[in-house]
Amino acid sequence: MWELNTGRELRTLAGHTDSVLAVAVTPDGQVAVSASSDNSLKVWELRSGRELHTLRGHGSSVYAMALTPDGQLAVSASDDKTLRVWELSSGRELRTLRGHTGSVYAMALTADGQLVVSASLDQTLRVWELGTGCELRTLRGHSGYVTAVAVTAGGRLAISVSEDKTLRAWELGSGGELAAFTADAPLKCCAISVDGKTIVAGDESGVVHYLRLELAQSKSNTSINN
Repeated sequence: MWELNTGRELRTLAGHTDSVLAVAVTPDGQVAVSASSDNSLKVWELRSGRELHTLRGHGSSVYAMALTPDGQLAVSASDDKTLRVWELSSGRELRTLRGHTGSVYAMALTADGQLVVSASLDQTLRVWELGTGCELRTLRGHSGYVTAVAVTAGGRLAISVSEDKTLRAWELGSGGELAAFTADAPLKCCAISVDGKTIVAGDESGVVHYLRLELAQSKSNTSINN
């Protein structure tokens, strides 16, 4: 933990036995959750640096995680092909989301905390209902590992990027692909603006792409432009 205005290190949160791959902080800034290649997540009290819980259940590295907007739940994605939902106050696992046939490499939650979208090395994305753990639909179209996913603030669209060098825009309600963009190198990460119109994506060669998503009444006229 660092003090941003001075750059001073405030404390070190030590406890994982292998690489820390992801971290998130609750909206109130009181608690952090870390995910590691030691197959676990840890819940930390930021004020003291004290470890509150260790979340165990995954059988392999935990690549990604996110917290619900109310700060009550964590969702994790793992090399063991599953996502898991955890109650932060108790450290209890609530449910396991199964369906992917490859490692789950990335995930994103809608702003209302109702849906989770997962991205996998099985070349698909899946949309899940967080409250029940039910899979709602599978998004197919990529021909390589799906390496990152982002969701618009309104929860209508998802943006995914892949080793197949494409970025794709999806309508979550129907699972339909709206538009695609092709880069010159495999794409590794992506983010989308609050208004859902500007996309930023980084590729393996070091290029950062700034794209504009132009939504039309007809899906056939929706486009992604440099």
